[in-house]
Amino acid sequence: MRIGNTEIRPAGGGLGCLLMILFSIVASIVLTVLLNLVV
Repeated sequence: MRIGNTEIRPAGGGLGCLLMILFSIVASIVLTVLLNLVV
């Protein structure tokens, strides 16, 4: 992925990119559930 003149490579190639996306989805779900429990 390129932004301007900088080349951005996800750590671990395609698999690392997938894992990062999965992790962010899971983290947001967990945070939402925790917030709902607290409120």
